[in-house]
Amino acid sequence: MLDIKTVYDCNRHLGCKTLHPQASIINLEYPDLEQDAVKFEFYTVLLIEKCNDGCCCCGRKYYDYSNATMVFLKPGEIFRMSEAGVLPDKGWLLAFHPDLLHRTSLRNRIQNYTFFSYHKEEALHLSQRETATITCCLENIEEELHRSIDTHTATILSRHIELMLDYCTRFYERQFITRENKNKNVLDLLETLLNAYIDSGQLCNAGLPTPEYCAMELGLSVPYFNDLLKFETGKTLDKYFQLKRLDMAKKMLQKGNSTPTTVAQQLGYPNVQYFSLLFKKITGIAPNEYRHSRN
Repeated sequence: MLDIKTVYDCNRHLGCKTLHPQASIINLEYPDLEQDAVKFEFYTVLLIEKCNDGCCCCGRKYYDYSNATMVFLKPGEIFRMSEAGVLPDKGWLLAFHPDLLHRTSLRNRIQNYTFFSYHKEEALHLSQRETATITCCLENIEEELHRSIDTHTATILSRHIELMLDYCTRFYERQFITRENKNKNVLDLLETLLNAYIDSGQLCNAGLPTPEYCAMELGLSVPYFNDLLKFETGKTLDKYFQLKRLDMAKKMLQKGNSTPTTVAQQLGYPNVQYFSLLFKKITGIAPNEYRHSRN
């Protein structure tokens, strides 16, 4: 594995001139690395225009655009394109060190771009028009890199990068829309997973299901799972599960043979008093009243 610690080292290994010590744009058409994988110790954005042989291009499916693909890596992440090559055959690499963001608005916002923690297979797939937009952003960054460094350089570079990332946020939301049927399948699998979690009694032993647990079971990264769920339902996992658990409580109370105490115990509420207060707060009626009104 090649561990690249600085932007300068990245330029040196990939055959690019260093115009700024903390930021660079590199043409990926020529570099040929012998290592099996590469570790970038800074933020890295890959715009992939051509995949290696045998590469599925980072999770792209028939319902995705195929003009280009983007992958986002946070500092310290290890990347390998495919068995055929470490980096794509054609595309661009944007590298920027966290120190570049010092005293810029992007420093406070970089954590909002959750796609830097997505899996490679959860990449962003672009249309021709979207690719043109991202390419324009990269050209603006490159133009600034060719200027002499002054007190405005870091601010202007960070703003160009921030604009590009904002476009990527928009395009990821569009991708959630074009993947609507796929996302519905994920939500169906989540329902099955949560039902099994409740039926197995894990609520009493392990507590509420966590995003980490659900994402692992669904084969997704935690940030991608959280973003998908929020986009599709408007809710976090905690709120989504609380409503599901309440709905299940209603069904149990309707059967008539379940008391508020047994429902609270089976569904993992800390005690029947908490369950009753929460139930009444949301439904406007106490569990016992609800139970008798449905029987």
